Amino acid sequence: MPTTHSARFTFTRRQSASNKTPRQINRNLVFNLIRTRQPLSRADLARVSGLQRSTVSLIVEDLIKERWILEGSTGRPPRGRRPTFLELNHQRAVIALDIHPSQTTVAVTDLGGKIVAQNVVELPEDPKKAIQPIISAIRKLIAAHSDKSFDGIGISLPGRADPLRDEPIFAPNLKWPISSIKSRIQKATGLRVEMDNVANACALSEVWFGDSDGLHDLVVVNVSEGIGTGIFANGQLLRGANGMAGEFGHVQMEMNGPRCGCGGRGCWETVGSNRAGLRYYEEMSGASAPPTFAALVKMAQSHDANAVKALEKMSSFLGRGLRMVANALAPSEIVVVGDITAAWYLFGPIVESELKQNALSKAPRLRPAFEGNTARLRSAVALVMNGSLV
Repeated sequence: MPTTHSARFTFTRRQSASNKTPRQINRNLVFNLIRTRQPLSRADLARVSGLQRSTVSLIVEDLIKERWILEGSTGRPPRGRRPTFLELNHQRAVIALDIHPSQTTVAVTDLGGKIVAQNVVELPEDPKKAIQPIISAIRKLIAAHSDKSFDGIGISLPGRADPLRDEPIFAPNLKWPISSIKSRIQKATGLRVEMDNVANACALSEVWFGDSDGLHDLVVVNVSEGIGTGIFANGQLLRGANGMAGEFGHVQMEMNGPRCGCGGRGCWETVGSNRAGLRYYEEMSGASAPPTFAALVKMAQSHDANAVKALEKMSSFLGRGLRMVANALAPSEIVVVGDITAAWYLFGPIVESELKQNALSKAPRLRPAFEGNTARLRSAVALVMNGSLV
């Protein structure tokens, strides 16, 4: 039977702490050190955290009692006591949902972000029947992994969700009704469900799993059917009124550009998203675009001239939009999520060159997300662990 847990962790990866730090922050620090450096002994934890050994021991015993971590193998030092190493409890897991307009990926991930299993659910043409296949896929995965204890379900949504309501308030690329999906899945599974915009979720995921330390401001840009941005500042997500902060994808970049799902023309996502890349390929080749953007990326990696030109044009517009984000927010770093990161060695330099054009100040660090093509699934763990979302 799946179980839920109420404990929460913050998203800082600070490597030191004082004994004057509140107990909860010390607990978060110890857990994150184990997660990022496992297996780790109690003595090593005291050394890298700066906490007293007695403080570390008390926290570790609490984490073991609550089944967040487990004692594993023992070391073989040349002399002295043999240390017992600590590691995450990999029997605890999260169900991850990555929602796209035409399909949804449902996965099981452990607390370290490892994807244990996943299934792609093709959604029916009748939009009123879209949610039930997702629920069925979740139930099948839970049944197939009955040995695991599920902490909850995280949903990465291609739109903005109102923190006070069980539905999105802005999802122009999603054509099927997603209202009440959270409550319907909670009722069907008995698990806590956390739902947020995919870019927000990926911003949390970058701090949780990536190279960010949680202390510096960053912007995550999710490049998919559209473009979304998640803003992590002062140790938390910046949401704005009704959760609408960060909709840079709908800032106009071309006066007479393509029609956007929001109703405008020439928005950033109409010229710099995956859909734009596929459109450029059709315009340049005179042939039908491949069935998926990932396929287009593979064509470019195989030196298909039209695929390369299409993605170069898309990357140029992507970089121009990032310059806008950098000038508006001045973050320490910008992280790009999406299938384009699989060929970052080809197109990243184009994006970065555009970002640095006429920069108002020093350009932020620009990098692709850690395993950027699966970041949306891993972000579900961050949503569930953070527990501060609707």
